Amino acid sequence: MHDTGPFSIPAIRSFVPERLKPWILILFVIVFQLSGGVYMAAVAEMEGSTALMHEDIMMAGYASLVGLAVSFVVQLRLKFRFPLKTTLLLCATVIILCNMVCMHSISVPVLVVVSFVAGFFRMWGTFACNSTIQLWITPKRDLSVFFCYVYLLVHSMIQFTGVSVAAMAWWQSWEYIHLLCIGLLLALMIATVILFRSFHFMKPLPLYGVDWLGGVMWSIVALLIIFICVYGDHYDWFESPYIRIAAVAVFVVGGLNYWRSTFIRHPYIDPQTWRYPVLRQTIAIYFVFELFIAPEHLLDHAYFGGILGYDALHSTSLNWVTMAGTAVGALFTWRVFAIRKWGYKRMTTIAFGVMVAYVLYNYFTIDYNLPKESLVLPLFLRGFGYAVFAITFLTALTRIPFQHFFQGVTLQNFVSASLGGAVATAALGELLKRLMHRNAMLLGSTLDSVNPVAVHSPLGTLYGAVQQQALMLSMKEIYGWLAIVGIGCIGLFMIRESDILLRPDRTIHPTWRAVRNLLKHRYGVKPLADNN
Repeated sequence: MHDTGPFSIPAIRSFVPERLKPWILILFVIVFQLSGGVYMAAVAEMEGSTALMHEDIMMAGYASLVGLAVSFVVQLRLKFRFPLKTTLLLCATVIILCNMVCMHSISVPVLVVVSFVAGFFRMWGTFACNSTIQLWITPKRDLSVFFCYVYLLVHSMIQFTGVSVAAMAWWQSWEYIHLLCIGLLLALMIATVILFRSFHFMKPLPLYGVDWLGGVMWSIVALLIIFICVYGDHYDWFESPYIRIAAVAVFVVGGLNYWRSTFIRHPYIDPQTWRYPVLRQTIAIYFVFELFIAPEHLLDHAYFGGILGYDALHSTSLNWVTMAGTAVGALFTWRVFAIRKWGYKRMTTIAFGVMVAYVLYNYFTIDYNLPKESLVLPLFLRGFGYAVFAITFLTALTRIPFQHFFQGVTLQNFVSASLGGAVATAALGELLKRLMHRNAMLLGSTLDSVNPVAVHSPLGTLYGAVQQQALMLSMKEIYGWLAIVGIGCIGLFMIRESDILLRPDRTIHPTWRAVRNLLKHRYGVKPLADNN
């Protein structure tokens, strides 16, 4: 156990009971997680009330996730530069402005930039609160325990946000979710002014030496890849000059950024970070695992709306089931992985096994008249499996030395939060399109003038029935292929050892002394006190 002393939060005024202080920060995290730029859950409502396309809204939503991911590199510097009170007020103010812009603007570039900024400051506010109560959650500074809490809170709020947006859109309009978030942030600012004081537990760390240009270039690379994935089908992929230019720009900007990182003093992403096998392995496996999550954004919406006839409110009500699966998965991982120290190999196999059960259940049960209760089990399994996988692989990054840890977290979050979902959704979307075209041709090949069904059925009704049946067959094929991929991955995990398959008690959990020495020797700053 690290020598930390009694836990306290000196940034909160003394008249607030000590037992209440951590819960105040958890409440602040919930408010920050509810806030953001464009909400992807409101895509249908925004399409109907603005001149924006589906792709435009999704692009802005993914930009928010890119801003969230790219912020991790500088989070430690920001924490040691600004007191908690200043951070909370600044983040809340910026996010309020971003919400106001997103309510009234229909310019796609403006929405993308504003959502990116909102994602950055949302993560900054969340990190400031969570890092302050880390020793309250785990006095041993065991990151496997801490990540269980982080995932449970953050991803549960993602599901809750979807329910809130749908409820607001049904009750009044999608703009009301922005008004709600602005009101909550204003309340947060008032509480911050009353309850917090400007407390520095160390000499403020200057922000010089941060490679801001490198961070912007990495963000541009991620946004270009997302642009290709989101707009690819709309522009007919590489038949369009826009997609070709974006593809070339990915390699040009990415190559230049990596090249300049080899000779500047403090690059945003150090080339050494890419050399850790654990990072390369987790990123590669993340791309595979995201294929099992992609049906949530593609097949589920088509099945719930196009076949079962659910509206947005009924579809998003199933988020409660996913939230329950997330909670049980996080608690399960905390118990067996963080406390009992089960190995990475076992946890990864469990995660893939649960996701295989999810796709197999859908493969055998999807039907035109499937009751809503039958959707509970697969959605619960999906939430459970992704929680186990995400916590396990985020903890795996603790094997990276501390000076590169946050850079590794940024690279992994590029995949887990934005790129992985965009690439997997685009790949499955293109596969679904081709399968539907083939199956529709096969199903309609016998519907000619001598077929009594075709003769006595209206053309529109017949065409709709063919397309619906083609969608069902295509979905079953995709679920079947995903099951084969998952079973193959489980087989590889069971027969092959790798460097990642170590127990979590062998990972690196940086002590405060390690953090202090890094600040002292690299940045020339000596902490004033051994607090949070």
